[in-house]
Formats: sequence, C-alpha cells, structure tokens
Amino acid sequence: MKQLFPFCAVALLSACNVGETTTAPQTPDKSAQVSFDEQRFRADITTLSSDKFEGRAPTTQGEKLTLDYLSAAFNEMGLIGAVNGSYLQAVPMVSYTASEQQSVNLAGIDMQYRQDIVLSSRHDNQQVSIKEAPLVFVGYGINAPEYQWNDYQGVDIKGKIAVILVNDPGFAHPNDKKFNGNAMTYYGRWSYKFEEASRQGALGAIIIHDTKPASYPWSVVENSWTGPQQDLVLAKAEQDARVQVEGWITLDSAKRLFDKAGLSLSGLMDRAADSALNVDLAQTASIAFTNKADYVDSYNVVATLPGSSQADEHIVFTAHWDHIGVDDSKEGDNIYNGALDNASGTAGILEIARQFAKQAKAEHGLKRSLTFIATTGEEQGLLGSRYYAANPIYPINKTVAVFNLDSTNVYGKTKDYTIVGKGQSELEVYLEQAAATQNRVTTGESNPASGGFFRSDHFSFAKLGVPAVFAGGGAQPLDEKTAQYKAAMTEQMKGCYHNVCDHYREDWDLSGALQDLGVYYQAAHALGNNQDWPGYYAGSEFYPLRPAD
Repeated sequence: MKQLFPFCAVALLSACNVGETTTAPQTPDKSAQVSFDEQRFRADITTLSSDKFEGRAPTTQGEKLTLDYLSAAFNEMGLIGAVNGSYLQAVPMVSYTASEQQSVNLAGIDMQYRQDIVLSSRHDNQQVSIKEAPLVFVGYGINAPEYQWNDYQGVDIKGKIAVILVNDPGFAHPNDKKFNGNAMTYYGRWSYKFEEASRQGALGAIIIHDTKPASYPWSVVENSWTGPQQDLVLAKAEQDARVQVEGWITLDSAKRLFDKAGLSLSGLMDRAADSALNVDLAQTASIAFTNKADYVDSYNVVATLPGSSQADEHIVFTAHWDHIGVDDSKEGDNIYNGALDNASGTAGILEIARQFAKQAKAEHGLKRSLTFIATTGEEQGLLGSRYYAANPIYPINKTVAVFNLDSTNVYGKTKDYTIVGKGQSELEVYLEQAAATQNRVTTGESNPASGGFFRSDHFSFAKLGVPAVFAGGGAQPLDEKTAQYKAAMTEQMKGCYHNVCDHYREDWDLSGALQDLGVYYQAAHALGNNQDWPGYYAGSEFYPLRPAD
C-alpha cells in the first residue's frame, strides 16, 4: 500500500502503520462526516423484507419487485445504470428442483427426506436413478498439496459416492497446527467439497452435517437445500463433470450408516483429523427421485457514481438482495422474509450510496468511481457475485477494493468492530482508521471456525486478488443498557438464521448498524480520494494475486 490514510495527522502517523490497529481517533474532512437517515434505512429494510416481496427468491415475482425497488432508488439518487444505462446485469441461471418424494437407501437403511437426508441433482435430467453405488468415506474430502493432504489418495472414486465430513481438520484439532487451526479454510466449505468430489470423478457426494463444525443447525440445511436450487449455467464439459447427486445427511443418520458398516464414525472422525483418510464402507447406495431444470435469467443491480479525475478506477460495495423465498410445503408462516439476511445489508448500501450522491451534488465527489452491486443468488453459492467477477462491467484490474454488507448489526452500538478473516489485506487499515474515529478498536470474528470470509459475496472478488472486506458489529456492547438489550434480542432471534422468523422488528436498535455504515463510508471516502492500491499480506492465500507493497 503506497499511501496511508489521508486524514492521519502528522503527529499520529505512528498509529497509522500498515497492519496496526489505530489507538487514537482521527478527524476526517467534512465531506466524510455524514448523518445517515435511520427512518429511511428502516423503511428500506421493512419494504424489502415484507411479505409482498415473498422472500426475494431469484427468478420469482419477489425478484421483480426487488429489482424495481432498487433500480428506482438508485435512479432517484442520480446514479447511472452501469449496463449501457440499465441497472440490470443479466445472470444466466438454471433452477434445479428435486422431488420431495425421494427413495434413498444407504447400506440397507431407508432414509427419510428432510428428516435424515437432503439430496439434489444439478443436472438437466428428469430422473435420478442410482443403483447400488459403492459408498466411500473420504474424511474431509480435501486435496491440498500445500498442506501435504489428500483424502482421495489411492482410491478410485469413479462410479462411487463420497461421504464427507464438514469443515476441515483444523477445527477438530486446533492445537495441532493443521491447516489454519480453528479458523476454517476454503477447504472446509461445502462448495469446495462438492467441487473436489466432482474433480475426482465421484458419482455423488454427501456431507455429514454436524452443528458445531458447520456453525449452523440441521434446520438451515433443510430450509436452504430443499425446493428450487439455483446455479449458474455452466459449459457442457463443466456440467458433465459435476457429481450426479449431492447433499447432506444428519449426524445421527450417518452414525447408523457407519454402524451398519461395522465402523465407528466417531473413531474415523478422529483419524480423519489426524491425517488424510479414505475407507471403503463396503456398503452401497440406491437413490431415486425426479428432477427438473428451468432456465431463466436473474439479475444483479449495478449502479455507478462516476469519479472525477480517476473515474476508471472503481471502489465496489456489494450486498446480496436475494433470500430463500416461500416454502409451499410449510403450513402457517412459510415466507423466508430475510430481514436481517440480507434486506438490512441491501438497505445499507442504499443509504451509503445516497450519502455519496449527496456529497457529489454538493461538489464534494470522489476522484475514484463508486459502484454498488446488489447481487442475486448469494444464498445458492455466491452466484451473482461469481458471475460479475467472471463477467465484470468494469475491469477487475481497475477494481480497487470491495466492501461487502451481509446482515447488519441490530444489537446496538459496540466498543469494537469486527473484521471477518482479519489479517488478510491492507484494506483493513482503512477500516481500522475509520473505526478509530468512533473510538472503536478492530477485532477478528469470535467464531473463525464458521469460515465467514468464504461465505459471502466479497469472496468472489478476493479469489481474483481484489482486496475485499466483510466487517461490522462487535462483541462488546457500548454500555450495560445495550448489553441487556442485546441479550434479550439475541434470545428473540435465536434460530432465525435462514428461517421464517427472520422478519423485521420495530424494536431493533439500529444505532450499531448506522455506526458500521459510517466506518465503511469513511474508509471508502479516504480510498476514493487517493492513488492507493491496497494489496494482500504475505501469508494470505491471495497474496500472489495482488501483493501488498
């Protein structure tokens, strides 16, 4: 990083060194000091998460309402549509819908759909029919030469179904210095496990769900992996190479399967954490269900506020507008409103955009351009951001940085500020400096085992070397009153992640969310008026792509 924060006072330069947390607040210039409109912020969250928007599932009426709402909002601000004047970037998608009536028999045990297992097929086939396919336990399903680890070594997985543990070996034995210890690597993500099983030529892949290493309960799997599953339209060769069937099995059902094979699952889990492992279960799987594929475009919403002297250089804000939609199989409340996840983040980028647009109209615009991307299909595997990163409207090598909002802080003001995956890039220095103006210190996330850095849209850009951050909230409430409120609200919202109870609450304390919007605003404001190109630190897997100076 060539330059430090432009509003660092000379006397405080020692507090602005790369990689250090600022200990004294700085005072930004007046155009970086803005007041966010809480009522407007609330109104955006309320509207986007209302029943009328039907849970904002891609390719539904809920999507159309969302696109219209966001396009109108950006247009009112005066931002330009980045796609030849339009705000909509088409994302070619396919929706795969597996039947709720599934015949699944593993090792002679009939598995009940939803209760024991959830399977799908991301192929354009009307019928999945697998008869007596061998089952092979492949540990964590990882092939990582840099860690001298290959769970597939010595096994021919072709025509077989891989049974895989969730997370990576570092979670099970954090003190053994395997992988990244308790902090999940990308090898722990479900998306990687299905990708690697496909590369190995497996017929299918089933992940064993375990709440602690997964960081979410079985209900999240059931709610997120049933019904239509969206994906990007792939080239035929890539599509053909994908496993024919993929999904999840509960831990209890997996234990029954391993017991039938005469094996101890808990014992094998210990062995799999010690070293690469694969074991033929000497059992088979028979799976049958109908499947359909529907092709239709979904859309990213992309709006730009042009810069002045460095307009070809873009600072990007992302937030996914999509959620899970409606589950017609449920009685009563069956709408996944997604208020926190992620109507709140989408409302956040709208409010940040309004403030920058207001400053630009007052002739306090930035030198660099700002681009706001409300992405589709994040819940299905970062689809919209993956598509944009592969098909950028503005060149990736002209993309300076990405600030991502995914679920804002509804628990009140905090003394600290959480940077997910802290220690990745020089972009974090800007957050540290901005947080310091609020007398806050930056920290890493409290549960690095959840792999948060790999679970939201910024990751699609990080994989290409663009410094990208996902930050907000904190673990330390501002005062005792806030702590009591947080405890009560946390209890109210328990179990609401990817569930129908994630709806807007009038008693949310959004002061912490507004704090966080201010950090992002100030960080982008500083970066938008200099010639700095932050890079990744040595030790980050993204360092070779855009190294820190």
